[in-house]
Amino acid sequence: MASVMLASFHLRAQAQGKELDVEHPTFYRTIRVDGHSIFFREAGPKDAPTILLLHGLPSSSRMFEPLFARLSDRYHLVAPDYPGFGHSDWPDPKQFAYTFDHYADIMDRFAEALGLSRYTLYMQDYGGPVGFRMALARPGRIEALIVQDAVAHNEGLGANWKSRRAFWADRAGNESALRTNLLSLPTTRTRHVGNDPNVERYDPDLWTDEFAFLSQPRQADIQSDLFYDYRTNVDAYPKWQRWMRQEQPRLLVIWGKYDQSFELSEPEAYRRDVPKAQVHVLDAGHFALDTAADEIAALVRGFVVATER
Repeated sequence: MASVMLASFHLRAQAQGKELDVEHPTFYRTIRVDGHSIFFREAGPKDAPTILLLHGLPSSSRMFEPLFARLSDRYHLVAPDYPGFGHSDWPDPKQFAYTFDHYADIMDRFAEALGLSRYTLYMQDYGGPVGFRMALARPGRIEALIVQDAVAHNEGLGANWKSRRAFWADRAGNESALRTNLLSLPTTRTRHVGNDPNVERYDPDLWTDEFAFLSQPRQADIQSDLFYDYRTNVDAYPKWQRWMRQEQPRLLVIWGKYDQSFELSEPEAYRRDVPKAQVHVLDAGHFALDTAADEIAALVRGFVVATER
C-alpha cells in the first residue's frame, strides 16, 4: 500500500482553540472496495443524520478534522480518502483509471459497503464532481447538498484556468508546465491563503504537509491523470445544472471570498439553479475550514436541522 504519514500530527481543531469531542471520538478505519483499501474517518452516533464529506485537491479526509471536532456530538460523520490520496491505496496509474467517473463509482460503493442509505453530501473542490455524479446516479440517497468552494458552472473557472484548458486541449505539449505548477509549493500554499491579506491566520503546516504528499513517488502521474480528466467535469456542468433546476435539492453553498482557484461569482450561479439555496460567502480562502470552522459548523448545524424537519 502506498500511503504517506504526513509530517505534522497536531489537530486543526486544537489549533483553532477547540478540543476534540471525547464523548464521540474519531475512529480511523479502512474498508476494501473493488479490491482497494479505502481509508476513512468516522465519528458520531450511527443513528444520527449522516454527513458524507468528500475532500478536495491535494487534501484528504484530514481537512475535515475541524468539523469532526464540532459536529460529532449530533451527526454521524464519514469522510473517506479517494484512491491515490491520504491513507487509501495508491494504485499504479497504468492499472487504475484516475478519473472522476471512477472515483464516483468507488465512493458510491464505499457508501453502500458502510450501509449509508441516506445522507447529506458535503463537497469541497474535487468533492464537487465526485458528489454530483453520485447524486445524479442515486438521487434517492441524497438528503441535501453542501457545497464548499466546488464548481458546477463554466463561469466559475476564471482566468487562472486558461493554461489548464490548454493542457486539456494538448496534454503532451503542456504536461510539463502543468505538473510544475500544479505540484509546486507556491501553488499549494496559494490554494490555502489565496489573496487573504491576513496570512498569519494560516498554519503553514497546511501546505507543507500537502506538498510532502504531492512529492511522493507516483503522485505526479496520479495527479496529472486526474487533472486531465477534469475536462469531463466541465462537459458535465450543464447536466448537473439541469438536475439542480429540476430537482431543487436542499442546498447550502459556503464560499471563501479569498479563493483564487475559482471565481467569486460561482455561489450566485448556484442560487440561479436553486433559488432557495442558502448562500454564504465567508472571510476565508479555498479551504474555508482553515480559518472559518466555527462559522461553517454553525451553518451546517442550522442547515441539517432544517433538513430533518
